Amino acid sequence: MSVTDVMDASAPTHVAHRDNHTHRDVNGGWLRPAVFGAMDGLVSNLALMTGVAGGAVSQQTIIITGLAGLAAGAFSMAAGEYTSVASQRELVLAELDIERAELRKHPTDERDELAALYVSRGVEPELARKVAEQLSRDPEQALEIHAREELGIDPSDLPSPTVAAVSSFGSFALGALLPVLPYLLGASALWPAVMLALLGLFACGAVVARMTARSWWFSGVRQLLLGGAAAGVTYILGTLFGTVIG
Repeated sequence: MSVTDVMDASAPTHVAHRDNHTHRDVNGGWLRPAVFGAMDGLVSNLALMTGVAGGAVSQQTIIITGLAGLAAGAFSMAAGEYTSVASQRELVLAELDIERAELRKHPTDERDELAALYVSRGVEPELARKVAEQLSRDPEQALEIHAREELGIDPSDLPSPTVAAVSSFGSFALGALLPVLPYLLGASALWPAVMLALLGLFACGAVVARMTARSWWFSGVRQLLLGGAAAGVTYILGTLFGTVIG
């Protein structure tokens, strides 16, 4: 029984349980790298290809540039996400080991600390002490409670480095493929690649908005404008560099 259960126990049953709602998973290791990977793949590869195209190079050069940008970016994203999440996970596990040792060496102090925390949140001292004592009977449950209250983490729901790496790799590759796809299908001009990429950016923004319950059109247009601005700037730079070098 958690403190929330104790505090809600006095509420009438029809009030306490009338809203049988669920929440989306906001702690998983796949959503952030997948979303950022797709957008990063779209923006970076679109900007890379428009920059090269601005230099008046051949169609083959643009295709090779796009495919090279896809491969390099996808592997870079995967490696970065794996290292980042693995390091974060290792740090959390180290902190959990410290907390586990404290619970074993100083159980009374840790129990008093937990009771004091509940008191600071408005629970009556006697009730807080009883709740802390009950929760501390199981060492693993006590560790989980202390981890949530002191570290703000759930030991049973740590992000996976592998999931983060695979998600970022796949989403980046998918996003980076969009601006290359028209050329692979036979297009000889830049505008189909730009239009498809901008459509993909709008779709990504709209999907993210649906996940976060924000305005889908605003998020989509915002992402489209940001990506379009990046592509426009790199195209201008590519044109200038091409003129100077040529």
